[in-house]
Amino acid sequence: MLAAMRAISVLVVFLAVTLAFGQITTPKKGSADRTAMMNALRIPIQKDIGQKVQFKVDSLKMLGNWAFMKGAPIRPDGKEIDYSHTQYAEAVKAGAFGYGVFALFKKTRGKWNVVKYSLGASDVPYVTWWRDYGAPKAIFDITEGG
Repeated sequence: MLAAMRAISVLVVFLAVTLAFGQITTPKKGSADRTAMMNALRIPIQKDIGQKVQFKVDSLKMLGNWAFMKGAPIRPDGKEIDYSHTQYAEAVKAGAFGYGVFALFKKTRGKWNVVKYSLGASDVPYVTWWRDYGAPKAIFDITEGG
């Protein structure tokens, strides 16, 4: 009975989010939304590591004016980033650097902005981002807690 009630609650929340924001989509490579998001994220990442980057996107979910991305920065030639001369060098050497990037975006007045990002996390840094920033939980790959 409790499991059925939980399932109904999850369905109700999903339907409410869908009605409020629309459907979860993944902007296609080269689309205006995806290009704007990656350009917005490129600014702080390049500042962090002092190198030009592009992104290998593993997952990008957009719902309304929110989006969440999981991926990795790579060099413009497609090769891995050399972190040896960055603020992350010690973490890399210690085996405590995750190489990935997670980013939360919000579109405000027609422009995509980075709300929060995490580079090199060795855990899951975005578990509470939906609650912390008011983003729809459905765009994150989390199921419980947070």
